[in-house]
Amino acid sequence: MSIKEHPPLHVPVLLEDCLRELAPKPGERYLDLTAGYGGHASAMLQRTDNYSGSVLVDRDTNAILTLGQFSEKGTRLMQVDFAEAAKQLVADDQQFDVILLDLGVSSPQLDISSRGFSFMKDGPLDMRMDNRQDLTAETIVNTAKRSELSRIIHEYGEEPQRVATRYANAIIAARPVQTTGQLAEVIRQAHVGKWQKIHPATRTFQAIRIQVNDELRQVSETLPLLPKLLKKDGRVGVISFHSLEDRIVKRYFAEQKNAGYEAELRIQTKHPIDGATHDVHNPRSRSAKLRVAVKI
Repeated sequence: MSIKEHPPLHVPVLLEDCLRELAPKPGERYLDLTAGYGGHASAMLQRTDNYSGSVLVDRDTNAILTLGQFSEKGTRLMQVDFAEAAKQLVADDQQFDVILLDLGVSSPQLDISSRGFSFMKDGPLDMRMDNRQDLTAETIVNTAKRSELSRIIHEYGEEPQRVATRYANAIIAARPVQTTGQLAEVIRQAHVGKWQKIHPATRTFQAIRIQVNDELRQVSETLPLLPKLLKKDGRVGVISFHSLEDRIVKRYFAEQKNAGYEAELRIQTKHPIDGATHDVHNPRSRSAKLRVAVKI
């Protein structure tokens, strides 16, 4: 897939809030663990003007191609998932003044039908954030056992168990399912009752995407590494989008808040900054929550 397939405009969520809360200053080192198409990074690096001291991470090949504009200025690019990047940087004794971890799917990934993240346009069942990996959504949909499909939809899609089982049965009966449109229609037909704004397949798509990209494990493994990556008085922001990942982030921040003298971070945002009220002009911000902490 060519980089030209991507929409030219990518609006980063809660950008002004990130700039205010993380307060990047000239000369500071910036680490973006999910740099995507550079929306946050561009604004942060303009403030720090320390391109050669900063690191941008993403596992998406097309994102890395877009981020090449920063590598030309000396910024280090890492094409790995953010958990692996964090481990490598800790092992190298790297520390930063500002860190951002923007979880979830980027707008270009959602908007390009060939990436298979959304059923708004029909496309292949892919959903890989890293297109170098073998596991795809199509593999899961067409080969997972009934019990495994049901578990994924229940656990990661937060559907009631009876609903998850019904959807799993419907998927198995419809195999082979090869496109996002086909999967969405299978779930729609299996849905019982009326629906209005949210398509019945929305949570199932979320669940399969989380499974394909191993998203929750990465969040759990990365958060405890953040204090090691921060300089004293360094700031870290974490943006979450759905309740499962936000629950992990919220729990970790609460543990730091209640750790007393053993705390490594001071929580800066008493309550998460909510995209639904702080970034009303960006539809993708509606479910976003920003939490910020400072290295003690």
